[in-house]
Amino acid sequence: MAATNIGMMDGAYFVGRNEILAWINTTLQLGLSKVEEAASGAVACQLMDAAHPGAVPMHKVNFDAKNEYDMIQNYKVLQDVFNKLKITKHIEVNKLIKGRPLDNLEFMQWMKRYCDSVSGGFMSNYNASERRESSKGGKDTNRRASVPSHTPAKSASTGHKAQASHGAKRASGQTASAPQRSAKPSPAPANSGGPAYDEQITELKLLVDSLEKERDFYFSKLRDIEILCQNPEVEHVSVQAIQSILYTSEEDAQQQPPALSPIMEASEERPKQEMAHKRKSISDLDEFGVSSSSRQRLSDILDVQLCGSPLTSFS
Repeated sequence: MAATNIGMMDGAYFVGRNEILAWINTTLQLGLSKVEEAASGAVACQLMDAAHPGAVPMHKVNFDAKNEYDMIQNYKVLQDVFNKLKITKHIEVNKLIKGRPLDNLEFMQWMKRYCDSVSGGFMSNYNASERRESSKGGKDTNRRASVPSHTPAKSASTGHKAQASHGAKRASGQTASAPQRSAKPSPAPANSGGPAYDEQITELKLLVDSLEKERDFYFSKLRDIEILCQNPEVEHVSVQAIQSILYTSEEDAQQQPPALSPIMEASEERPKQEMAHKRKSISDLDEFGVSSSSRQRLSDILDVQLCGSPLTSFS
């Protein structure tokens, strides 16, 4: 059918939440107050039963489904009905069973669009309470649905009476007090929800400050490592020097005395390596029988090179 594959820009997905709830409660004789209460899949199964009477095995539908396993069983029943009716609509079960309002609203919007296309929007001959009797938890659902059905009527009637009596008192009261009373309710919308929004804004600001602080902390570590690697005096950066930068926390930096810079530690290893190279070179000369005076001159030259003199170059 054409309703099985409707796009997201179709008018069906612009139907409001209140209209969807009113349609479900009227069609199935329920008292749902939230769209996510239909997340168990039982409501969708009975809506298909209303659109196609007798097509859904209602004795397999569980209206008391609370956990994901029971909900998935309901959606399996719904999928079997879709396959029987050759409906190609994909049911996103993993999203629906989580009870997210937006996902369930979109699915109920599609259900309304489909049922309207099948029955023309009229399912007055369908006895929803009787069909639920054979379902698991159906009797309890009928009992719960019958209680709120009368309560709103009573509250609405008492509300209308209170408004009427209040309007009569205001009409019979002094005309001078009318502007004052009309002016007092104006600050109410500003106060409603104001502190809650301010608290949320404060929490978000604190979160942003914390994230910026953490960002600067890790950026400083990367900058220290970059400086260490770019230092021309350090030929081979030791892993220990990098780890000392990475694993130093802010508390350690504040409590411990300032340690030697990894750059200085790495640069101090160079003279030691050069001194070892010098000793090895002199020992190699001993093997070839070089005289002591020649070895002394060579040692002096190496000492001058190690001191970094620009006048001497030795390779």
